[in-house]
Amino acid sequence: MLKLNKVHHIAIICSDCERSKKFYTEILGFTIIKETFREERKSYKLDLALNGTYLIELFSFPNPPARVSQPEAAGLRHLAFEVDDIQQVCEYCKEKNIKIEEIRTDEITGKRFTFIADPDDLPIEFYEK
Repeated sequence: MLKLNKVHHIAIICSDCERSKKFYTEILGFTIIKETFREERKSYKLDLALNGTYLIELFSFPNPPARVSQPEAAGLRHLAFEVDDIQQVCEYCKEKNIKIEEIRTDEITGKRFTFIADPDDLPIEFYEK
């Protein structure tokens, strides 16, 4: 069997680098490790960390196709982040004028969770610890 150690990173393609950079850093609290512009591709690559751990590569390319979301298409469904207090997350999102779904309870684990969307409609889940 193949031995995997951990998820190394998640790559996300965005339609507007500055808008997504602001969302992931100012709203979700990621820190920038490195930002690179690749002239030959007219593309930005932004390496982001969460709590000191490298986690997301945020790419921008000229005119990427829109993400198919509704109905859900095959592929990545959502990103999920563990949080301590789901109610606090909801209040924070409302203060930042971010549309947030009602809190639901996972029928299997009994844990509470909710969703928002990033600037390109990628679903972001917050799952209570």
